Amino acid sequence: MLWVWKSVRSLRQLELHRLILALIVFSLLSMCFLAYYVSSSPKIKEAPPLPFSDCRVGGGPEGGQRAPPLVPLQAGQRRFVKAVDTSRTDPMVLVFVESQYSQLGQEIVAILESSRFKYQTEIAPGKGDMPTLTDTDRGRFALIIYENILKYVNLDAWNRELLDKYCVEYGVGIIGFFKANENSLLSAQLKGFPLFLHSNLGLKDCSVNPKSPLLYITKANEVERGILPGDDWTVFQSNHSTYEPVLLAKTKSAESIPQLGVSAALHTSVVQDLGLHDGIQRVLFGNNLNFWLHKLVFVDAVSFLTGKRLSLSLDRYILVDVDDIFVGKEGTRMKVEDVKALLETQNDLRAHVPNFTFNLGFSGKFFHTGTDEEDQGDDLLLSYVEEFWWFPHMWSHMQPHLFHNQTVLAEQMMLNRKFATEHGIPTNMGYAVAPHHSGVYPVHVQLYEAWKNVWGIKVTSTEEYPHLKPARYRRGFIHSGISVLPRQTCGLFTHTIFYNEYPGSPKELDKIINGGELFLTVLLNPISIFMTHLSNYGNDRLGLYTFKNLIKFIQSWTNLKLQTLPPIQLAQRYFQIFPEERDPLWQDPCEDKRHKDIWSKEKTCDRFPKLLIIGPQKTGTTALYLFLGMHPDLTSNYPSKETFEEIQFFNGNNYHKGIDWYMEYFPTPSNASSDFYFEKSANYFDSELAGKRAAALLPKAKILTILINPADRAYSWYQHQRAHDDPVALKYTFHEVITARPDAPVKLRILQNRCLVPGWYATHIERWLKYYHSNQILVLDGQLLRTEPAFVMEKVQKFLALTNITNYHKILAFDPKKGFWCQLVEGGKTKCLGKSKGRKYPEMDSDSRAFMQDYYREHNIELSKLLHKSGQSLPTWLREELQNTR
Repeated sequence: MLWVWKSVRSLRQLELHRLILALIVFSLLSMCFLAYYVSSSPKIKEAPPLPFSDCRVGGGPEGGQRAPPLVPLQAGQRRFVKAVDTSRTDPMVLVFVESQYSQLGQEIVAILESSRFKYQTEIAPGKGDMPTLTDTDRGRFALIIYENILKYVNLDAWNRELLDKYCVEYGVGIIGFFKANENSLLSAQLKGFPLFLHSNLGLKDCSVNPKSPLLYITKANEVERGILPGDDWTVFQSNHSTYEPVLLAKTKSAESIPQLGVSAALHTSVVQDLGLHDGIQRVLFGNNLNFWLHKLVFVDAVSFLTGKRLSLSLDRYILVDVDDIFVGKEGTRMKVEDVKALLETQNDLRAHVPNFTFNLGFSGKFFHTGTDEEDQGDDLLLSYVEEFWWFPHMWSHMQPHLFHNQTVLAEQMMLNRKFATEHGIPTNMGYAVAPHHSGVYPVHVQLYEAWKNVWGIKVTSTEEYPHLKPARYRRGFIHSGISVLPRQTCGLFTHTIFYNEYPGSPKELDKIINGGELFLTVLLNPISIFMTHLSNYGNDRLGLYTFKNLIKFIQSWTNLKLQTLPPIQLAQRYFQIFPEERDPLWQDPCEDKRHKDIWSKEKTCDRFPKLLIIGPQKTGTTALYLFLGMHPDLTSNYPSKETFEEIQFFNGNNYHKGIDWYMEYFPTPSNASSDFYFEKSANYFDSELAGKRAAALLPKAKILTILINPADRAYSWYQHQRAHDDPVALKYTFHEVITARPDAPVKLRILQNRCLVPGWYATHIERWLKYYHSNQILVLDGQLLRTEPAFVMEKVQKFLALTNITNYHKILAFDPKKGFWCQLVEGGKTKCLGKSKGRKYPEMDSDSRAFMQDYYREHNIELSKLLHKSGQSLPTWLREELQNTR
């Protein structure tokens, strides 16, 4: 019985231990749950039940201070603002949006894009992972923007600490927006911040705090009288010195904030956190960007929080083109009084914009084709000819792309030039505009050549590059010696003649001018060329009304320095500011209906290739080019005198010759729907620009690349250079080339790069995958192409979705003399590639092989991951290399 008692006792002790263990586990789980709840619960709490004006923000219940409205600093007062260290971050903005389609998020991005600032958008994480903020010892972002500041406030403890630590360490500021809704608390405090919020208010009479440190473009002299849009405004309160008002406004009624009880007081609708509380500078908006003044302050906030790294200068250049001078039906043209008003307004505007001059574009054929009064206006305008700048349209206002004969086009221009000479109109401005932007973009070669020959044109402008809309994407470029500048609309078109008949009501025009689209165009673009028309300066003279009021508004609300320059100097200034825009990016004209409408009817996008063989060099691309050309449905490009079977369009100087030059290398398509053009340029593969350029012009093209062992490719290139008597390759051994040090002679380093860099296969394919979907790219095994070409060609035909499948077993034969497969011709003979192909050369030495195997190890591993991810099969040589690295 004793052993039974001992067993029962042991069992009870075991149960007691289990119970104690269970209690410990339960306690730990409870603590974890509580910590999680505390850290992840919303960081915004309801205000105390007392009237808000009696809320305590100090220590004890008796000794606390009230939270008064934010009060601007008095004259002479300054609060310390920590300088922003911009040296450790990249000039990139991280934008947290509510969703991909949220309106405020899109407006934020639109302003950044218009200003040409780089940005990255992320869906704001609640409890998810924060994107990578650093790269080695540098910060990846110079500014953080939250579309909804509560997503920042409500971050889980881990991510909040991570983000705040990043902002403090790298001097990164935060911009946030608080947009109230029906569920928002009327009065609340941001937990962790000495800042109180009052929401769902109606505001009026907004003004700018002149002492706000962030003001740069914004001028604080004016008050925006009237009701602000919406009744969902939030205002901020605090008695902490870290907060400084930026925008202030009155409430619409005393009942709006019953805790304060005074409707006449100014309340802060945009507040700046100087970083005195926690080391992070912030700017918080009490609404979205629907209010125009918020957009202006937002631009200043971006500038201030990035130490002006993401900021435009205060200089703004404007040029007002008046198209269609002498063109227009009776009743829409300028009369004598209109011409006088034009000159008078120009003189008035010069007091605000030095040397402001209207730029008049004329078509001489229509001179004196109006009423008697309008013809007198024509005469008076010509009597003032030296007062204005002038530029030519087409003589008969026809679209240049309709002229396929350059000689005929030039004759039309000569008629306009003769008219100008007879009437004393200057012919040396070097600027022209084509009617309806025809022929400027897409480029009509005949127009550019005729312009240069007849007028000596050096500058033009268009609203079509790269596309009409959205306007913020418009850019400039230089082609054939002519600078093409982006042109902007201003809400005025040929039919907008009368103020009271303005589309949508006259208020719409005033809205465009006073803080709307026209104002934003000047705000966000250092250089603006505006398109207006003759009809905008007759009748109600809406052109004069628009620009007088625009300039007045800009000078009332901003510190912008308005200037003007003649077109040639303006173009020089433009490309000084944006040198990266000098090179064009040719688009597919058939992807944009407007482009297709102003493109020559003699041209067709069917003449573009549907397949590119991109290389790299010395992998079998010429053999593949030959095999594809044997297919009855595939047609290669015409050969080049300089580069033989390769056009080399997308990667070099040939690109600047334009798409007309490129199309000339392909036959005029037949009516057969099976026409399938292709080209091969093996140096596209590792080009920095070829992928982007090709995708812009040929977005639906298929891409073929052939990969062999990169070590063999490098050795083959070295031997190729020796065969072509390259003095560097003849002087140095292969091992000396590939192991050359950074301080080696320049020419040796160049050869080394051409040997080694194309073999970074993963790097180059990833670049192409930025612009083409993975299902548009096929990676071929170069080793398999050499040994089993018929099998590879069957794979290629399926990839191209060809309807007629050719059996390459019947049209290819192995040539033992050459040592590779050739085309089988009549009589059982073979037609092979030239003597330069399939050369025999010594085996690579063992030291070089070992060096190359080690050099490409990581590149090959990355290639295997990339091919696996994109669903491509691994080449035979790559499998062997990976096995050798284990």
